[in-house]
Amino acid sequence: MLSADYVVGLVDGEGSFCVYSRKPSRVTWNTRIECHFYVKMREDDLKLLQKVQKFFRCGSIFFQREYRVNQRDNYRYQVSDKQKLKNVIIPFFKKHPLQSKRIRDFELFCEILERAMRKEHQTPDGLKRILNLKQLMHA
Repeated sequence: MLSADYVVGLVDGEGSFCVYSRKPSRVTWNTRIECHFYVKMREDDLKLLQKVQKFFRCGSIFFQREYRVNQRDNYRYQVSDKQKLKNVIIPFFKKHPLQSKRIRDFELFCEILERAMRKEHQTPDGLKRILNLKQLMHA
């Protein structure tokens, strides 16, 4: 079993907290806000990602083909379910803080997720606020 410190270090180096906004479609009139937690590693580290998945007891692992020259294919551990993010991932990283610059992305991610769960993105002002926060990520 992985330790909490190991997982924090791994995410500091290989993890990401990302937010995507999806334009409205004919089915829905509202922009969708998607929140994702990722850990991406080379294909020969699949067993490690499986241990991370077992550690958190949630999420999925996806194969990701690499098309750049001299690069290897990857696997990506991903948690996108808002309830799992809120109840598993966020409490873990609040109890075991990140040590790298990713802490800023994590803090913004937490605020955006909270706002999205309150459906603030369904109002023009709420969506604008979320998109402004999103722009501050990965800077």
